[in-house]
Amino acid sequence: MAKLSDPLHLHLVDDWGLLLPDLHGSPCSHDNHPDGSSEVLHGDHQHRVRYAVYRVHGLPWFRSISWYFLIASNYFFYGESLVDYFGVLVNKTELLHALVTYHRFISFSLYIVGFCWFVLSLVKKYYMRQFFLFAWTHIALLICVTQSYLIIQNVFEGLIWFVIPVSMIICNDIWAYMFGFFFGKTPLIKLSPKKTWEGFIGGGVATIIFGCLAAHFLGRYQFFVCPIQYSEEMEKMILECEPSRLFQLTEYQFPGFLRSICSILGLRKSVYLYPFMWHSISLSMFASIIGPFGGFFASGFKRAFRIKDFGDVIPGHGGILDRFDCQFLMATFVNVYISSFIRAPSPQKLLHEVSASPEKLAIHILKLKPEDQLTLFSSFQGLLMQRGLLPPLP
Repeated sequence: MAKLSDPLHLHLVDDWGLLLPDLHGSPCSHDNHPDGSSEVLHGDHQHRVRYAVYRVHGLPWFRSISWYFLIASNYFFYGESLVDYFGVLVNKTELLHALVTYHRFISFSLYIVGFCWFVLSLVKKYYMRQFFLFAWTHIALLICVTQSYLIIQNVFEGLIWFVIPVSMIICNDIWAYMFGFFFGKTPLIKLSPKKTWEGFIGGGVATIIFGCLAAHFLGRYQFFVCPIQYSEEMEKMILECEPSRLFQLTEYQFPGFLRSICSILGLRKSVYLYPFMWHSISLSMFASIIGPFGGFFASGFKRAFRIKDFGDVIPGHGGILDRFDCQFLMATFVNVYISSFIRAPSPQKLLHEVSASPEKLAIHILKLKPEDQLTLFSSFQGLLMQRGLLPPLP
């Protein structure tokens, strides 16, 4: 059994794909080199990463506790979404109404149960290992579960807020490689020696062009632009709505000197665009300037543990995480961007807030579109009649 000062070997927890140092010092197909480094063998090829399942020998209840915290954290995050996007449906069901009302208390209670369970599972000779793995579990929850929650929130705002940012990262990755392959000469960063300034700039320009074209094409379809919402009349989830101003063609006049040129040439002096295209430029710039730093971070992480890829699911390209290392950063930015510049209060969320903070209701209602105000009034009226506080309509 290895001491804590021994070199750390890297394995993968099969529960959720969490990278963990191997504190057992088990041999597990490692080749030790004279310089003290170690390589993980995959088939007949060295330098290919093979992830053995981390068995956690002798650590009581660790896998069960890890799964428990994963379920409890998902219950908390997705319960918050239930309130935001399905408030009308939730308030019509007594059981769901109670779960929503006490959601955070229930979530905290679940965490306390897991915390006490972990304390009771502590074994004297495994103290250091158990606390180490407990900390890694919480890091995995913070990175993976939180990011997946933000992605789901983006989808509920409209599929376009998920499809276009994901496509931008993929586009930037492809075109940065193409420009770097054919024109790259100037190294960009030491963490990734193959990345060049030519690829970085070329990929950024291509991503902005792609973002504008994709925004103009997808902005015309309700399937992509409408938020996912519950219809009381149809009693199901729908993707139909009156598109917001972001997705309605708007006329933009050319600057004065361009209008003069257009008059001489007999061309139009204005152009019709979806306002969402301007937001797509902001998303494209983040995807091409900041997004790659998610990949640089992953490269540094892999170099720190002397591994080449996070997995081997995709031949020649590593694992799933190797393809999505930039997506997590992008998902967080899109969620922050929507909440800061785009999102308006929804009738479902306002309906839930009536009992929690009535003084905020009037301010929020004024921000709603007229049709949303009518939806809120109808939903609230039906809720009050259901509870017997208003007489039924004749």
